[in-house]
Amino acid sequence: CYVDDLIEGFVRLMRLPTAPNHPVNLGNPGEFTVMELAELVLDCTNSRSRIVHRPLPVDDPRQRRPDISFAEQQLGWKPKVALSEGLAYTASYFEAVLGRRQPGTSRGDHLSSGEAFAL
Repeated sequence: CYVDDLIEGFVRLMRLPTAPNHPVNLGNPGEFTVMELAELVLDCTNSRSRIVHRPLPVDDPRQRRPDISFAEQQLGWKPKVALSEGLAYTASYFEAVLGRRQPGTSRGDHLSSGEAFAL
C-alpha cells in the first residue's frame, strides 16, 4: 500500500489501548502478479524498458494477498490510495528529487529505449 495509508494504519495501531498479540497486516488486499506490477510500473513511468524474466528465488511466495480483516474491523483502516495512483505519485516524486525530469517534459523521456527491467 501507499506510504500515507501505511502511516495511517501504524498510527491507528499504536492508539489501541492494548497491543494485539498477533501480526497485523497493513497492505493492499488486491491480488496481482509480478508481471502486472512490472507492466504498471513501466506504464506509470512511460518507460520503454523491456521486461527480462529471471528464475524465482526458492523461497519466493507464489501468491501475495494480505488478510487485512483485523485492521478493517479493529482499526477502521483500509488503504485509500489505489496501487496505480500510489505508483504514479512515487514515480513523480523520484523523478523530481533525482532531477531527471525538466518542467514541460513527460515522464520516461529520460530513459533510453531498450533499458531492461528485470523480473
